[in-house]
Amino acid sequence: MRKSSLIVLFAAGLNAALPALAADHPLDPLSHQEVWRTLVLLRDAGHLDRDTKFSQLTLREPAKRDVLAWNAGDPMPRRAYALVRQDADSFEAIVDLIDEEVVSWQSLEGVEPNWHGGEFESLTDKVLEHPDFLTGLEARGITDLTFVDCSAGPRGYFGSEEEQGRRIAHVSCGEPDGVSQHAIEGLVAVVDLESEEILRVVDEGPGPIRAVPTDLREMLDEEREIAGPIELRQPLGPGFEIDGYEVAWQNWSFHLRPDQRTGLVVSLVDYRESPEATPRRVLYQGYLSEIFVPYMDPRFSWYTMNFIDAGEFVAGGLGKPLMPGDDCPDHAVYIDTTKTGANGHPRTVPGTICVYERETGDPSWRHWSSEPESRRSRDLVVRVGGVVGNYDYLLDWIFRQDGSIEVRVGATGILAYETTAAASADRPTPAAGPVNAGVADALLGNAPADAYGRFVQENVVAINHDHYFSFRLDIDVDGTDNRFVADRLVARSLPDGHPRRSLWVQEPRIASSEHEARLNIDLNRPTLWRVQSTSRRNAVGYPTSFQVMPGRNTTTLLSADDFPRRRAGFIDHHLWVTPQRDAERFAAGEHPTLSEPGMGLPEWTEADRPIQDTDIVLWHTVGMHHLPRAEDWPVMPTLWHGFELRPFDFFDRNPALDLP
Repeated sequence: MRKSSLIVLFAAGLNAALPALAADHPLDPLSHQEVWRTLVLLRDAGHLDRDTKFSQLTLREPAKRDVLAWNAGDPMPRRAYALVRQDADSFEAIVDLIDEEVVSWQSLEGVEPNWHGGEFESLTDKVLEHPDFLTGLEARGITDLTFVDCSAGPRGYFGSEEEQGRRIAHVSCGEPDGVSQHAIEGLVAVVDLESEEILRVVDEGPGPIRAVPTDLREMLDEEREIAGPIELRQPLGPGFEIDGYEVAWQNWSFHLRPDQRTGLVVSLVDYRESPEATPRRVLYQGYLSEIFVPYMDPRFSWYTMNFIDAGEFVAGGLGKPLMPGDDCPDHAVYIDTTKTGANGHPRTVPGTICVYERETGDPSWRHWSSEPESRRSRDLVVRVGGVVGNYDYLLDWIFRQDGSIEVRVGATGILAYETTAAASADRPTPAAGPVNAGVADALLGNAPADAYGRFVQENVVAINHDHYFSFRLDIDVDGTDNRFVADRLVARSLPDGHPRRSLWVQEPRIASSEHEARLNIDLNRPTLWRVQSTSRRNAVGYPTSFQVMPGRNTTTLLSADDFPRRRAGFIDHHLWVTPQRDAERFAAGEHPTLSEPGMGLPEWTEADRPIQDTDIVLWHTVGMHHLPRAEDWPVMPTLWHGFELRPFDFFDRNPALDLP
């Protein structure tokens, strides 16, 4: 088909009748029709042609006050947000789908939009023609480029004058053979995606090129036999209802939205103590706000790997299809996601969210007395399967019958690794030769092969790294007028003559401003984190509240002057508390791609704004140090971290007392 015919078909598609599918709720995601209508309106306003690229095209959330004031049947705002690339220029657009107009078209200055699909492929051929890169390949014995496979991608940004204001990516190569990947270590080209320049080639010296199996099935001798299958069935159907994107289960109700950047947004979480009772608000909105993954190797090909995953790499969407029966049980209900590509066109990605009930076999509560009592517990699980690069993530929101909500993130997938001349830890060898990227020779000259990682297979070292997750939690306990309370548990000595010498007491402290609420977990100074209502009390007079109870966690070991840590400043604290602002949505800032240090939470909280007796947002950082182990290869068993939102004097008694 000729190009002119393609253009006619493209135009005809945009001009076709595209009625906006009526959304049921202001927080519903954009439908296919709404996305196409957005494209039409941008084109008609002169802002769209065939070369326009989209980094994002998604719902522009209404202001919180407007959502809270909305009732079913009321007129509903519907706006789209687009992050657009045109040549080297970037723009933010807001499109009103009710009034059918582009209400805002603004040039972005001083920031870069996230990477969009297909942005990295144009320069790989140029790299394979560059004399310095060819010299590096020849030094490794590679003169036939037939099967050399190169890929480009962004790495960490370090504020150098050469790279400032440029869209920088790195190109590295390997030689696949269908079953294995032969990595070409220590040879990287630094490229400018906009000018299509190859800025430099970094050659850290020839290293071994060894075959590493990449097909998991080829590495499996045989599947184990498991006798006695366990069947999970719901013959009467699910115990929850989904109406559009609104979910009702037992005493809980909430709205969920598939989201291209965060995977899932959970909103308007209410608990109804009885069918006749008025719903009580627990959470206005919660979601994974950001992911930061820095690698722990001083060589250029590795120290540059420090990714702000959610904010930089959302073009393809965080959520990927879940595999029925394996990622979620057979009786799960699935929800599709509408995503947009680099051209802005919508497509349906099936089953990125699953919803299901489960019984773990644990009791909700029990008591042994003359008449023993025990109640089996049941959970409602909302799960997203995310993929960023080589890592797979599972994100769970688990609603429980006792009024608590558990939030979990599970890390699995494939470790990032390098091949080395050393076969194992018993035969360490010096690292590859001279580094021309400013790394001190003293760090590398005599370093064993596993100095910055761990052997997981002969000649294969998986590199040490961290994972940090920031969750944005707009907790509303019985309304929006709340305060943050830190309950310190403090040791007290008892007077002489008392049989006991010590005990602990509670010392509650209300945080009045943001700086007072920047907290870290310290097992030597145990502290409970609570959001407390200013307007409602329970039956014995305590203000109702919800607790954020941390789970497994860690503190960063990166120095305060390390550029990656300064860019991902949210990892400085396990907890931040800010006044609610509609525009403050992402912990590392709206546009963290190639960002300067201090964006997001560090910038917002610098003013030390008041947070007492107002609408507040909690930001919880969950971290993990990953020292790889043999059992993490060739695919990593899922490692779970998370936290719990736990009622604390919110109820007058155990809300699970009535379980059958």
